[in-house]
Amino acid sequence: MEKGIFDAKIYNLDNGINLISIKRDTQIASLHIGFKVGSLYEKANERGISHFIEHMLFKGTKTRDNENINDALEKRGGEYNAYTDYTCTVYNITALCEELESSIEILADMVQNSIFPESEIEKERGVILAEIRTSKDDIEDYSFNKINQAAFSKSPLRYDTLGEEKTVKKFTRKQLMDFYSKYYIPNNCFITIVSPYEHHEIINLIEVYFNNWERKELNIESVVVENNIPGKTITYKKDIEQSTIIYAFTFHGLNKKEELALKILNHKFGESANSILFRELREERGLAYDIYSHIDMTNFVKILYIYTAVEPQNVDEAISVIDECIKKIISEDINFNEDTVNLMKKVLKTAVAATLEDSTDLGNYCLHQKLEEESIYEFLEDMKNLQYIKKEDIYNVARKVFKNATIHILTPNDKQL
Repeated sequence: MEKGIFDAKIYNLDNGINLISIKRDTQIASLHIGFKVGSLYEKANERGISHFIEHMLFKGTKTRDNENINDALEKRGGEYNAYTDYTCTVYNITALCEELESSIEILADMVQNSIFPESEIEKERGVILAEIRTSKDDIEDYSFNKINQAAFSKSPLRYDTLGEEKTVKKFTRKQLMDFYSKYYIPNNCFITIVSPYEHHEIINLIEVYFNNWERKELNIESVVVENNIPGKTITYKKDIEQSTIIYAFTFHGLNKKEELALKILNHKFGESANSILFRELREERGLAYDIYSHIDMTNFVKILYIYTAVEPQNVDEAISVIDECIKKIISEDINFNEDTVNLMKKVLKTAVAATLEDSTDLGNYCLHQKLEEESIYEFLEDMKNLQYIKKEDIYNVARKVFKNATIHILTPNDKQL
């Protein structure tokens, strides 16, 4: 695979908008608009404000009310969505190519002209509080929130992106508008468009609907980066049948080669359907239905998680098995041979092919690469560099990452939290 695998042009408009146009033979166009602001950039009294604003952009602009916005989005006949994560907030419409200009016009109106009606703020406050409470009822979500609280004392990673009830209840219209005005500016805006149109046609469309949007001074809040705090924490919760176990390991400071070796390690360790953890905990011991590992390589995050859920009486055995799997990797008792690396090449190529086939996935991938100030062709570099990864690199990165774990156990008890 080479860089010519898709035809992309990157532009920086006069007002600061970062635009990526991706031309491909498709009947489906996908538009993503992202802003570099998420929960990591929030102050203590702002927990959840990025997510709240994401909701409010659907609630009214200078020329559209809530009903008009949703009707306009629905009439595109495709899919529309928005999400907030640690470092960004993203809006997306995927529809037939002939709907692209209308899609651009709608999202341009929302990101530039939202007015945050007071009545809609109160309605959405109730919706978001319900979302936070629902997350507490999902033991997997709840467990991940608890491991992050245990793993960090200073980093905003300890707080859920949804926010805290106490802050969400207090947000005022002025606070929301001030935050929106601070971060929703063209020089903090990233746009990707996947379509069959020529690049000059795309840039012309963006200029039509964003040209009057004026650049402002951008002051991004500094982000606290923190390594996980080692230790084991137990939380008790009523009315649950199983206990969850989560491990967290941070890996700040790895270079690109080490991160690539970690991807290979993670796939073999807990990501694949036939992983080491799956074989040991589920197939050999019958301890768990769900068992997996997951890595988040986002800037300022850099965490590897291990998650499983077992019967309460099996918690100690499950932890012992996980620890033993880690020990065998570090001691090189588990062999990461050439076949392992070759399999990872296939996995990466499959993932790349799947992304390239899907306009939405491709647009989202390129958007995040740009937000992270990385190359949109990084996956090609990864595949090329796989040939240089040896089993020693996998063992070395395992020794760097698999140490000083934070472990959280959620278990049933009569004690009400």
